[in-house]
Amino acid sequence: MPSISSKGNAMPQSPIRKLVPFAEAAKKNGTKVYHLNIGQPDIKTPQVALDAVKNNTIEVLSYARSEGSEEYRTKLANYYAKNDIHVTANNIIATTGGSEALLFTIGSITDPGDEIIIPEPFYANYNGFSTASGVKVVPVISKIENNFALPAIEDFEKLITPKTKAILICNPGNPTGYLYSKEEIEKLKQIVLKHDLFLIADEVYREFTYDGEKHNSVMAFEGLEQNAIMIDSVSKRYSMCGARIGCIVSKNEEFINTALKFAQARLSPPTYALIASEAALDTPQSYFDEVIEEYEDRRNTLITELQKIDGVKVANPKGAFYCVVELPVKDTDDFAQWILEKFNDNNETVMVAPASGFYSTEGEGKNQVRIAYVLNKTDLKRSVEILKIALEKYNS
Repeated sequence: MPSISSKGNAMPQSPIRKLVPFAEAAKKNGTKVYHLNIGQPDIKTPQVALDAVKNNTIEVLSYARSEGSEEYRTKLANYYAKNDIHVTANNIIATTGGSEALLFTIGSITDPGDEIIIPEPFYANYNGFSTASGVKVVPVISKIENNFALPAIEDFEKLITPKTKAILICNPGNPTGYLYSKEEIEKLKQIVLKHDLFLIADEVYREFTYDGEKHNSVMAFEGLEQNAIMIDSVSKRYSMCGARIGCIVSKNEEFINTALKFAQARLSPPTYALIASEAALDTPQSYFDEVIEEYEDRRNTLITELQKIDGVKVANPKGAFYCVVELPVKDTDDFAQWILEKFNDNNETVMVAPASGFYSTEGEGKNQVRIAYVLNKTDLKRSVEILKIALEKYNS
């Protein structure tokens, strides 16, 4: 029988999606499942984006340019300028989601066996993207006790080897919701300049910041022009996860020219999705003001309710719409499956994402889960109530 590649066997399962069969089985048995496991916003997609597709008169659905249309990239550059990110259309490559942007980036800057340093816990697919490219993730652990703040720069420094090509951060963070300060980005700037590394920042949650905090983009730091690579996406900003439009942004011309070759190899991003994404850039600020206010309320509701449960520890996120929660159990993979497979309260249960899949260090995160506060406040309260009852029964 033909064999599967070692790379294929090494590809990690998604901690977010691997429990889907158990959730579907619960639903078939008549149990309502509250989904706290995935960052799929329930906020309505801007009407201007939907109308751009519905009212389009295209007669031939042709290829887009490999890097996305110049009109879209120019309009995107204008959006960035409002956020103190000054780039041109030539600094941008449109991709099929932020996922492809990361794959193209890793493919452009690494060879098999190279290393990327990532503060953990981190977005689970960073493991998958690195594995697909034959790259080693070198984790530097952040802690729930200080809300998953940037680890000491000395912790980064001691991990740098001749094979280190980049430091990768998610800002605001998935799964932690941590928002990096200007001072923390400045520290990263100094270390990547000192060791001639790339600084990759996944900034897809840029708009989602709370408590009056400001997002600090790596693209706004003077002196990082040749080192900074920004990953972005329309998925969360406009509640357009299904559009699958992301982008790579960098002022490093050699890097952009290299990434473009990857983009040409896959031909083009989806045309209708580009049309919707271009139109979405006309979304008024009032949309974001309402969305941010709603998510901040949801965050406050979730944190307040979770803190009422004995033995639960929760980080207080300043951005995105996730938090990492430490539960009084030894193995949240087992608990997350059990709560779907063998438990319900009045025919209702919850689905969470075990946090061990957001770490690459063996054994880390085994008693943690990631919760996405993408449900309305009533459902969030009910979800935490179910979680409390489930924990009592699981531990009895």
